Amino acid sequence: MNLITKDKIILASESPRRKELFSKLGVPFEIQPAGVDEKLDSIYGPEEFAIAIADLKANEIAQSNPGAIVIAADTTVRIGQALLTKPTNNAQAKKFIKLLSGNVHHVITGVSIIGPDINLAFSETTSVKFYELSDEEVNAYVESGDPLDKAGGYGIQTMGGLFVEKIQGDYNNVVGLPISRLYQTLLRLGVIEFAKETTK
Repeated sequence: MNLITKDKIILASESPRRKELFSKLGVPFEIQPAGVDEKLDSIYGPEEFAIAIADLKANEIAQSNPGAIVIAADTTVRIGQALLTKPTNNAQAKKFIKLLSGNVHHVITGVSIIGPDINLAFSETTSVKFYELSDEEVNAYVESGDPLDKAGGYGIQTMGGLFVEKIQGDYNNVVGLPISRLYQTLLRLGVIEFAKETTK
């Protein structure tokens, strides 16, 4: 499948996981991480929170890149009424993992797309069920350092995936970018299109 774009595309993220997922489209793009404060008032619901942060990221990069298509994302985890973002230390990471142990949680990624005549955002939600975890498992995982840069304190694509009993929805959304829905959206917007075959 050969996709092309006429636009300059910027992925407003420093996440290597989002970069890898976006690369699946096979179109040229640049990386420009946004430096926004990822804390907002608690008036936001989980979907609105993820979209609001993604919007902040996209708008910051779009201001200095007129004419470009800027794509930003933010992932958060909801369990009950609690929102779990990225833990700031090992103690918080342990608290997060213990909350997830044996329970169903929801991974929500907000995506914002901003460009000339484009201002669109959506969220994708995936349900994940963890096995019951022992204190030894939790401690060993946290000490590995893996949780600290990941929403909810775990990475499904790394050792954290060993804790997952069941998943309902888009796996890539849990990794950090619902690339299938993003592909469909960019195709519909005309940002990407199929390359026309040339006849000899």
